[in-house]
Amino acid sequence: MAEMAAEGKEPEILFWVGCAGSFDDRYRNVTKAFVKILNKVGVSFAVLGPEETCTGDPARRAGNEFLFQMQAIANIQVMNGYGIKKVVTACPHCFNTIKNEYPALGGSYEVVHHSTFLQQLINEGKVSLKGGGEFKGRKITYHDSCYLGRANNIYEAPREVLEALDAELVEMKRCKTKGFCCGAGGAQMFKDAEAGDKEVNIERTEEALETGADTIAVACPFCMTMMSDGVKNKEKESSVKVRDLAELIAEAEKL
Repeated sequence: MAEMAAEGKEPEILFWVGCAGSFDDRYRNVTKAFVKILNKVGVSFAVLGPEETCTGDPARRAGNEFLFQMQAIANIQVMNGYGIKKVVTACPHCFNTIKNEYPALGGSYEVVHHSTFLQQLINEGKVSLKGGGEFKGRKITYHDSCYLGRANNIYEAPREVLEALDAELVEMKRCKTKGFCCGAGGAQMFKDAEAGDKEVNIERTEEALETGADTIAVACPFCMTMMSDGVKNKEKESSVKVRDLAELIAEAEKL
């Protein structure tokens, strides 16, 4: 973004990469896949790079309001300084925080989750999945992220992206408004498990495996980690893959 601003250019969108998209080895692949799609369709975008810090979502969920406001205001000052209008992110936690919580602190932007953005590209014909390629006829189940679904009512966009793959979408018993958390939301990702009989992510993975799908589609870095750990726990890594929507599109497009 700094380089673009120095040249007097304005990107169409700011791609908010997020902590996982920057530092988590597994989720970096999602960042790369999404960038390949953006480059293919010719969307002008920029990233903040070293000027991007955590949105403050985990701090606020864990009850540290002071830290949240410090992190949020620092980000808002940077974005407002560049005159950012539209933000796209692959993380529902970043999406929810920037969209719903930043306006109260002076940061108002059009914020789009990458599932909605991919759906728009497909609807506009910019991404044409020629018959779904290798996914044609395969069973895929989709796990709803709490911050996309119940918090922001985004249920159809990710499913429309999967339908474009020409795969068979099989729903888990608990889905959409009755979806079940992966176990990492609300800053649970960063604390030890409490006493109980079963981990939340194991319960959710069992529901996903019951569908008989060979791919579990997710649209959130937290869900990606928890569902992947669940699949490992069930020793199904060789037969069941956990993939983000952007990875599935990039694979189908052979990017």
